Order: sequence, then C-alpha cells, then structure tokens
Amino acid sequence: MASTLFINGKIWAGKADAPIESALAIEGSKILAIGDAALALTCDSTVDLAGAFISPPFADGHAHPLFGGRQSFGPQITGLESVEEILAEIKRFADANKDLEWIIGGTYDPAIHSDGNFDAALLDSVVPNRPVVLNAMDYHTIWVNTEAMKRSGVDTFTGELEVGTIVRREDGSAMGTLREWDAVNLVMDAAPAPSMAREIKALEYSSKRYAADGVTWWLDAWVDRGMAESYLAAEEAGVLLQGVNLAFRADPRTWEEDLPYFLERRKEIESSPKNKSLTAKTVKFFADGVIEGGTAALLEPYTNDPCSHGMPVWEWPEMTRAVLAMDKAGFQVHIHAIGDAGIRASLDAIEAAIKTNPMWDRRPTIVHVQLLDAVDLPRFTELGIIANFGPLWTRQDPMQAVSSAPRIGPERTDRQYLLRSLLDNKTRVAFGSDWPVTSEVPLEGIAVPVHRQTPDRKPAGGWMPHEAITIQEAFQAYTHEVAYQAFEDGSWGTLAPGFNADFIILNSSPFECDPHDVPALQVMKTYRNGEAIYSR
Repeated sequence: MASTLFINGKIWAGKADAPIESALAIEGSKILAIGDAALALTCDSTVDLAGAFISPPFADGHAHPLFGGRQSFGPQITGLESVEEILAEIKRFADANKDLEWIIGGTYDPAIHSDGNFDAALLDSVVPNRPVVLNAMDYHTIWVNTEAMKRSGVDTFTGELEVGTIVRREDGSAMGTLREWDAVNLVMDAAPAPSMAREIKALEYSSKRYAADGVTWWLDAWVDRGMAESYLAAEEAGVLLQGVNLAFRADPRTWEEDLPYFLERRKEIESSPKNKSLTAKTVKFFADGVIEGGTAALLEPYTNDPCSHGMPVWEWPEMTRAVLAMDKAGFQVHIHAIGDAGIRASLDAIEAAIKTNPMWDRRPTIVHVQLLDAVDLPRFTELGIIANFGPLWTRQDPMQAVSSAPRIGPERTDRQYLLRSLLDNKTRVAFGSDWPVTSEVPLEGIAVPVHRQTPDRKPAGGWMPHEAITIQEAFQAYTHEVAYQAFEDGSWGTLAPGFNADFIILNSSPFECDPHDVPALQVMKTYRNGEAIYSR
C-alpha cells in the first residue's frame, strides 16, 4: 500500500540523463516507486498533477542564511540601483527605528561606483549621529558612516592590517569603505551582538523563505563562535524546516585553539536529543578575497595595479597545515578560492591532506572557482574535489563588467567559471547561492549557466557560450550533486525507491521552456520526508 500516488505529471529523478516518468508513489517518509512501477501499486490516495513537474528538491551547497536572516531586520537595500535610492532607504529605516543604536544592513552593489569606494559623508547626510554599517554584495567589504568609524576607532587607526584595507581619501583620512577581515572587524567587533531570540527569528525567517523556494537542505558556509549555538537553539525550538550542515570558519591566527571548540560543538550537535536535522561536518577556509575588491589571489598581477597580486587570507604553508589538521579530525574541507593563485594553493593543500592522512570519504570542496588556470583544471577530477559554483555569477552583469573585468583584463576575463570544461573532464559540479551575496532562489539562477546572459539577453549568444551547460545538468548541480557534497546522496537528491520522500512540484516543466522563462516558474509544493513544508 502506497500512501500517495502522484500521476499525470512529468517526473525527473535527478540525473541529467534521467528519462521523464509519469508517476511517483510514496509511503510515509519514503519513496516506494517511480514510473510504471508506481502505477502498478494500490494507493490510499491519488494526486493528479495535471502536467506539473516533480524533481528532487533544491539544496544550497554554499550559503549564509543566518546572515540573510539578520539582514531582514535592517534597511532593505538589496537590488537598489543608485546611491540616492540607498540613502533614501537608510533614512526611511532610521526614522522608523529611532531607538535602534546601530543600523546594520545590506547588501549594496559596489558596481554602482566604478571603483567600489563609497564615502562616509554620503551616509552622514541621512544618519549623522548613529553608526551605519552596510555590507557589500560580496560580504568582503563594508561601507560605514563617520559615527561608526568613531565608535570603532577606525578614524584614528594608523596601524598595519595583515588582511584588510582601510580606503583613504587623498588627505589620508578614512573614507568609509573597508575591505576584508581585519578592516571589517574593526567596526563589527564594536557593534552590539544580536540576542539569541533575534538569532532564532533570523533563522526562522530564512527557513521559511527557503521552503518557499523549494530548498530542503543548506550548508551555512561561515560559522563563527556563537553561531552554532544559535543554530542548535533554533533546531531545538523547532523553527528549522530543512536539514542544515554547519561549516566552522578556520581563522589563520586562531585555528589551532579553535579546533577543540569545533570538535566540542560537533559532538554537542550530534548528541542533542532534540536535534533531528542539524550536522556540523565541515570546516570553511577563505583562501583569498574577491576580484572586484582587488583581493583575490592571482598568479599574475592585477591589470589595473601591476604591483598587486591580491590579498591571500593565509600564508599558503600555514593553510596547508590547517587543512591537514581539519581533514585528520574528520572534517570535510570547504575552501573559498576565487583567484587562480588561491585555487592552486587550495588544490595543493587538499592534495597534501590526501597524501598525508589516512584514506576516508572526505569529499573536499572548492567554492567559487572563478579564475581557473588551465593547468589546474584536471586536478579537480584527479583529486576528487567538488567544484561549487554560484550560478548567478556566470553572466556578464555589472559586477563582472564594471568591477571585475577592468582589474584582470580580457584574457583572464574570458577564463572564468569554466563549468562546461570541468563537467567534460568529469569533475563533480554542485551549486550554491552564496545568499545573501546573491539571490537564494534557485529558479532565478539555475538557467543562467545555460544561456549565460543577463535578463535583457545580453550579450547576444551568451558570455563565453562554449562554457554553457544544459538545463538538466544545471538541475543536477542544484539537487543530486549537492546531496553528494552533503554525504547524503544515498538518502535524498534522487527520486528512487527507498530514498527520502523529498521533492518539489513546479507548475510546469523547466526542460520544455525557454531557459530565460525558468525564473517565472512557480514552486507549488516542497516536500521533506513526505510532509509538505511549503504549499502555494
């Protein structure tokens, strides 16, 4: 007896080459059958899909949902296209929240200004007496007002930063734009920490939003001290609808003293009697920064700054030593690497762990993989490394055309995001939104690597069309391949007998429409373990 039989649909099991079936049967939390085998079963109830589309649910292999939830409580500047619009929203929010000591929000597009440098005086013009901190889209840069710099000591800071830059005016005064860890933390360490109640609400917000997007699992790829505790409290409060894996951030100066904390939190999470869906299997490394900020680590100098190769977050030998230690402790390694030098150093560190430590099912991941040297491309497959991409970045948007391309020149611009080349070389490719850096909605990003165009269909024929992938491959990267990255490919990410009854229903098939029309499709239902966690 199957509890529910779904018929008259277009059902895709999760592999790029999987045929389209017409039926799916589930019983309780598990899938019983698919296709003709499902039609042969006797069922308690039948759902007529009327041509709707079923696939495995989306899973986000690289995101920051706690940041996204926190951001929901601040001024809503994401997507605003001018400084004037941003300032108007900051003023509106400040006037509506007069008792709020600090105003913290995001995310603004640094491409609004050609060099991405914004002056504190602009924010002073609307909020002069309270600190204002805005995160850039890349979350590697902040724009602050004068009061925030005064409260944190930035306006009088004259020391050297190991990893970070305080952008200065011609007279040497701090402008109000700060890049990378040490500079950003000067301000953020002075800001008040959110309460546990607010953290739980932030995660509840993100969980509900993800459910409506068709997402049933995510990796939080930036977990500092205190954040794992917030996740566990949210899970025990019953507000998390999805499975979640936490990636602790390895700091180049404190990682050795932090490792016992990582191990302790992992044990606490695994042993919590109220925890059903939370894991802590991963450690996140930042190898470098971002190209648009001039901080990604490059093999050759920046075109616009011949004296700079970027700003590595780690000394490479120290990163290798830390990767070996985390891998030996049984943590999956997850490395942010954007520049070709950062990617190479990440590959070297993972290779050292493979050669030095005992063999285990490690599934290391390098995320973003923006500027890849051809020599290093085959190493992903050779070393069994997953390449995780944000699909929305595989187009020539203003961030790419205005902020990144002039920094690296045409030759390097045209060897970014080599999805087709990696897939053809049998590399496992998974997707992650990097929310709130970009949209967390899979349907908004999933077809971009297929057409490689902006929403107004530019450039004609797509940006680097030889690196385009198929819509089926894109769906596989956002479903089955993230399940593999999560060590869950035997439980979900595929529609097959014995797997969890995790799936989504879309109103129409994404495989039968213009890829540009995929964002208009609607998630009708999101199922996890046989229960609908979202219904339209």
